[in-house]
Amino acid sequence: MMYAQSRGTYYLQIEDDIVAKAGFVNTISNFILSQASSDWFMLEFCQLGFIGKLFKSRDLALVSEFFLMFHMDKPVDWLLDHLFYVRLCLPDKDMTHCARMKAKQRIRYKPSLFQHVGVHSSLKGKVQRLKDKDFGKMKLHKGHSNPPATITTSLKIYKQYTIEKAYAGISLFWALLPQAGDYVRFDFVPPIGVEKFYFTSGNAEHAMDIFINTTVEALPVKPPNKAPYAPTNDGFFVVGNFTKGVADGTVAESLGKIAALRLFVHSESQSWTILSEIHIDARKAS
Repeated sequence: MMYAQSRGTYYLQIEDDIVAKAGFVNTISNFILSQASSDWFMLEFCQLGFIGKLFKSRDLALVSEFFLMFHMDKPVDWLLDHLFYVRLCLPDKDMTHCARMKAKQRIRYKPSLFQHVGVHSSLKGKVQRLKDKDFGKMKLHKGHSNPPATITTSLKIYKQYTIEKAYAGISLFWALLPQAGDYVRFDFVPPIGVEKFYFTSGNAEHAMDIFINTTVEALPVKPPNKAPYAPTNDGFFVVGNFTKGVADGTVAESLGKIAALRLFVHSESQSWTILSEIHIDARKAS
């Protein structure tokens, strides 16, 4: 916190075990600009602990010094309440006045922009399972309108989380431990020109359930004389791969009509896998 004093106009406290809502930076910027007065001391974007608390950089010295004096006695989120009390609650005023002053200087944004997903507390030996109820339900999949296809997979499906539902945008696809040679195949009926594709594996609750060492492969209706991709032994061409759980790419027009796209796993995985977003964009007829 002290390090950041001279590095910006504002300071936002977040942690490494949270998830954030999409576009939170723009939301925070707009909320700052919307304040009728600049007299506020802290803007609050999460009600839990010390997460999502925003200060003006010029106030960081005061906050840091207060925390340094008492951090061995209480967690910082408790100390934050004391800091407001010390600054704003005067001995000659009643608690109503105190609450009114706090409301002017500590302004809360709803719904919350951050959710705590970890379980470790700063208090030794304590497990922290609290969730911010104002964050709302986390979106675990994103649906798209995809071209008609017959879908097959060698992966063992978990419960009701089928690949057909994921392709239709209804739910996510969830499968048990992928093995080398496993696949998900999309056979287009009829064949189409594929402009681009986007596959996201894992989600906010299961960040490690991703495809690793997995390629995206296209099967053209008619093998091209020359293609800018490496061929496979069974007529497909490797048009992309998963990097950090995401495969995002385009398909060269020289491949012509595509009969099928395939996700092909090249090595055993230590985790289950989720497809939380499938988007295949057909090439528009010229």
